[in-house]
Amino acid sequence: MSDVYPGIHPNFIFSNYSETEKAIIRALGREWYITCSGMPFNLGATSKYKYILMKPVANYQELFNLDREIIVVFSPYEAFQPRTLDAIDYVYKKHQQLRIEKICSLIVSMDNCVQDKLKDLLKEDVESQIIIPFTYDELSKPIDSYFIRNRFKYHFYARDLFAFESPLRKDLYFFGRTDLVHSLVNRHRAAENCALFGLRRTGKTSIIFAIQRALNKINQNSVFIDCQNPAFHKRRWNKALFYIIHEVKDQLKVNIRTTLEESYTEANASINFEQDIVRIYKKTGSKSILLIFDEIENITFNVSPTDHWAEDLDFVFFWQTLRSLFHKLGRIFTYMIVGTNPMCIETALIQGKDNPIFNQVPYDYIPGFDVPQTRDMVRKLGRVMGLKFDEIVYGKLTEDYGGHPFLIRHVCSIINRDSSKSRPVEVNRAFYEKSKSKFDNEYQSYVELLISVLKQYYSDEHEMLRFLALEDYSTFNEFADNDSSFTNHLLGYGIIEKCQNEYSFKIDALKKYLQKKNKYKKLNQTQEQKMSEISERRNAAETKLRLIIRNQLKAFNGKKAHQLVLQSFGITRSKKYEILSYNELFNPEIVNVYFDDLRQLIISHWHCFQNMYSIDKDEFNGQLKAINRYRNDAHAINISNEDMNYFRICMSSLESFIRCFTD
Repeated sequence: MSDVYPGIHPNFIFSNYSETEKAIIRALGREWYITCSGMPFNLGATSKYKYILMKPVANYQELFNLDREIIVVFSPYEAFQPRTLDAIDYVYKKHQQLRIEKICSLIVSMDNCVQDKLKDLLKEDVESQIIIPFTYDELSKPIDSYFIRNRFKYHFYARDLFAFESPLRKDLYFFGRTDLVHSLVNRHRAAENCALFGLRRTGKTSIIFAIQRALNKINQNSVFIDCQNPAFHKRRWNKALFYIIHEVKDQLKVNIRTTLEESYTEANASINFEQDIVRIYKKTGSKSILLIFDEIENITFNVSPTDHWAEDLDFVFFWQTLRSLFHKLGRIFTYMIVGTNPMCIETALIQGKDNPIFNQVPYDYIPGFDVPQTRDMVRKLGRVMGLKFDEIVYGKLTEDYGGHPFLIRHVCSIINRDSSKSRPVEVNRAFYEKSKSKFDNEYQSYVELLISVLKQYYSDEHEMLRFLALEDYSTFNEFADNDSSFTNHLLGYGIIEKCQNEYSFKIDALKKYLQKKNKYKKLNQTQEQKMSEISERRNAAETKLRLIIRNQLKAFNGKKAHQLVLQSFGITRSKKYEILSYNELFNPEIVNVYFDDLRQLIISHWHCFQNMYSIDKDEFNGQLKAINRYRNDAHAINISNEDMNYFRICMSSLESFIRCFTD
């Protein structure tokens, strides 16, 4: 990067600006290099704007990682107008052949309340670029060298650009999917149908919006059908076709008379849909229409929340119509199916009837980011927040989270949150590992969300993941060798990968999550592993049991609880401990209270516990005895697999009992 120094380009034309604006430009020129003067332009009938372009000098490049020219728009109105943001877009499009910074722009307004007004205007738009507001009064008066810099710091570092939850509707923060978007757009242009599937939060809807933007740029039509909307999936298949026509008219802004909904009977729906879609096609300049069906599960057999899609043949009739008309009408429309679950095109028969789109629609899984894509996203977002990531961190993010952009962004959000307010901040590997550990501990629900698709639709594959996480490779490979379909979805979703006939997790965070969640479900344990599990689980349960029993006996018996506990100890120990307080009786550092003592206290005073737990008293008593026996015998005998399985049943019951009182 060549050195840039404050100043104003010799060919800058000052005559386009007022005296106050000239003073502002000179003030900016003492901090930045003013590169270009812009011709005034009008937006609408009454709004006129002026602008300049300026380039950051070394200290701004260092503080904010800026190296491109940014846009400065002058708004010479005493009341700030929202259309000033449109003026920024106008200038960007006019100079898009230059290296213009998209993420940041300046507005200089005559409205002294511009900061508050701009804040209110942008608070609902999380995808807005960073706008740095100044007023004419501020910049036309003498200012120190830190005034402009501090305003930049406030607006750059106040926003967390990683913390996006909703689908992205703009290109500004859309990363890593350009090739996929172009591929899907080209399929439509070639009059081919397509489908796209991915885990939750992999950016499916953001990709849809990107496809629509790409088609709009080349003057092509697309219509978004949200299958999750009850207005759609609550309709029968024939009325759902009418709903599509309604959405096509509305989204393409077509003012044309089409068939009334009541005429979309089961017998006539296909005929009416054909006539209506042809009318719209001709009205819109004979341009093919891409129908995008998002959240396709909502109209899919067996899984739809609406009975007539889940249990009847609505899916069959609906897709018979669309597939038939697609072939008949040629290039009038194509369709794109989007969802989490490809079963809608993988299942051959539906209640004994042929699936109209079985193996008829080529589909893609959404791929994870590779290291360059992760670097592009994290570096560009981080640099305007004052975060400088070491190169090694990009690789670690990609490896640990399988290139899953949602998880990557939220780990980076924690990094931003925990970073010093004094920016820029170096994010090295140690800092990353600390934030990663916090994310893995606090945000397990995000990882759980990823595999909810498998738990809901593919229970066998979900079980296989558990085997792989617990390093039970023989069982995993047995399933994989018997039926390749078991691994197809896991490979497609990018959860696992295969190298030299060996399978491994691609999302390391998911592996660790499953290991933790299924810690006590591992099969084929060694004797040492069995003994370790028995000891670990029983000791953890015993600590919690002490507190539960202490609290429940006190709640039910008041002061009498002290004597009840002493009685359970027998004569010798009761005399030894009678001088202790009630709480001290449950302190293992003071009193030798054994696991069997705890069992007897629970069983002897079952009425204090039974309302919170539904198991039979005698059955529970037997389970506690078994746990105590296995703990005492663990180091003396070989524990068979059958014994270990029974211990786990008993221990899970006890842990469930404990959760009743602690959750």
